[in-house]
Amino acid sequence: MATRAKPHRIVTLTTDFGLGDHYAGTMKGVILGIQPAATIVDITHEVTPFQIAEAAYLIAQAYPYFPPKTVHVGVVDPGVGTSRRPVLIEAAGQYFVGPDNGIFAMVQEREPKFKARAITASKYFLPAVSQTFHGRDIFAPVAARLLSGVPSARFGKLVQDYLRLPPSRPDRTARRGWTGTVLKVDRFGNLITNFHVKDFPSLPLQAFEMQVGLQMVREMVRSYEEGAVKLGHGAVFLIAGSSGYYEVSANQMSAAKSLGCGVGAPVELRILSL
Repeated sequence: MATRAKPHRIVTLTTDFGLGDHYAGTMKGVILGIQPAATIVDITHEVTPFQIAEAAYLIAQAYPYFPPKTVHVGVVDPGVGTSRRPVLIEAAGQYFVGPDNGIFAMVQEREPKFKARAITASKYFLPAVSQTFHGRDIFAPVAARLLSGVPSARFGKLVQDYLRLPPSRPDRTARRGWTGTVLKVDRFGNLITNFHVKDFPSLPLQAFEMQVGLQMVREMVRSYEEGAVKLGHGAVFLIAGSSGYYEVSANQMSAAKSLGCGVGAPVELRILSL
């Protein structure tokens, strides 16, 4: 007799809470208290505090690799306790729960079938909702109810006026010039820019200048090994990262520290030859 496959009950967490406090663990406790069969996956709790765009990038990097009906909870919420509303997003066969502050904007850019609901059904919240911890009191219990099979329509009505962040792509400033930004600094100090490899496929074959902070980057390599052999220790170069974006790296050093740059730093690209 065939055994029926168990439904996926996966929830991911992306926050700026860090691991030194109880916040992330408390959210997990709420989820497990409602749905003990949940599988909880930490994407990260180390988002730079209050950096919504960074969280949007990280969620967009992770969600394509999860199975259908996964629930992704994002909590980078400097507006907690204000009139900003909680939202439930449906896209790519998955759910996204968090504040209506643009944290799921990069998912929206990628997914044409993107539906947003304002979460208004307070019966699915914890009994006492604080003004400072909606991750525990609203987002975690809503995520757990979704995992338990509560239909998304029960949480609230569809809305069109959800908050959108500016497009994550660079702005064109000249025929051969663009201005972008640093989306993320990873653990190794690599500066992940918003210049997507698919948008600039010929860049490895072109002469270019990319200014990040006070540093002008003119070298591109195909691998870190090539950077070490060709340019030497500490050299700064551009590389196509696994995220699909161009990254500014320093050979066996932190580019972020070497250049004095972080999330949100401006990045200017000029192509010198076609």
